[in-house]
Amino acid sequence: MDVTTLYSIGELSRRTGLSVRTIRFYSDSGVVAPTTRSPAGYRLYDLDALHRLELLRTLRELGVDLATVRRVLDRELSVAEVAAARADALDIQIRVLQLRRTVLRVVARRGADPEETQLMHRLAQLSGEERRHLIDTFIDATFAPADAEPAAAAMVRAATPELPDDPSTDQVAAWVELAGLVGDQDFRARLRRTAAFRAGGRLLGIERKAGEELMAFTRQKVAEAMESGIDPLGDSAAAVVDGLVHRFAEAFARTPDTELRDWMAQQFEEAHDPGVDRYWRLVWIINGWHVVPHLIPVYPWLIRALRNDRAG
Repeated sequence: MDVTTLYSIGELSRRTGLSVRTIRFYSDSGVVAPTTRSPAGYRLYDLDALHRLELLRTLRELGVDLATVRRVLDRELSVAEVAAARADALDIQIRVLQLRRTVLRVVARRGADPEETQLMHRLAQLSGEERRHLIDTFIDATFAPADAEPAAAAMVRAATPELPDDPSTDQVAAWVELAGLVGDQDFRARLRRTAAFRAGGRLLGIERKAGEELMAFTRQKVAEAMESGIDPLGDSAAAVVDGLVHRFAEAFARTPDTELRDWMAQQFEEAHDPGVDRYWRLVWIINGWHVVPHLIPVYPWLIRALRNDRAG
């Protein structure tokens, strides 16, 4: 053996950046044994030992446990196998950390109290399978009654909310809110009723009687108000609603008063419940779907504007 290839423990420390104490520990545990000893009894290591220490340090810095490192050094596992397994493990850890970060941002933004914070944390921690089970159970229970329409159940199931691995703060907040909705028995009944209209393409009684021309005019006016950002409870909405109420009064030969407004709101509510429309918006947010303005239901805006007159 060429003595020039032998290194003292101090030289190994300088070359690898590991402390003498650490190298001595690895040496005593047999991970990197000394090649020989000097006449004075000091440990000496060859070039292979230097390379083993350099690889050991790299793998340890990448988070590989010592037992696995030993198997790599003993050629029981390849570096590629260990790297792939470690990368998979890191993917999971990263997703967990990202989710924790997102929950914390939601808590900070909403000023959540301790109970709400715990709830958000538990709901966000659910695995993808657990979240799907929660939604599947909700859909099954919602459309279990004999009078439920299969087409409505299929429509709701086709739009199952799927929280991504790296959700945004808005997606986590939407998931928490949606999880609260699906546990509400009253909400299930309302979704079952309104979904039947959407899935079957059925017209409301007021739509049939008013006629396509008036309904098209109504949808256009409300859509324009929504796209302009007009608050249905604000003063700017009054002119829009007044004009529509007078049109419906003429079509139904009624007086354009509060009673007519209340009746119109009740008619439109049969297929457009604000809570149900909120559910669909939450699904869009969670799934990251682009919200197309002209597909946003217009009746919820109109219902609120009609009810606002009575509330005043």
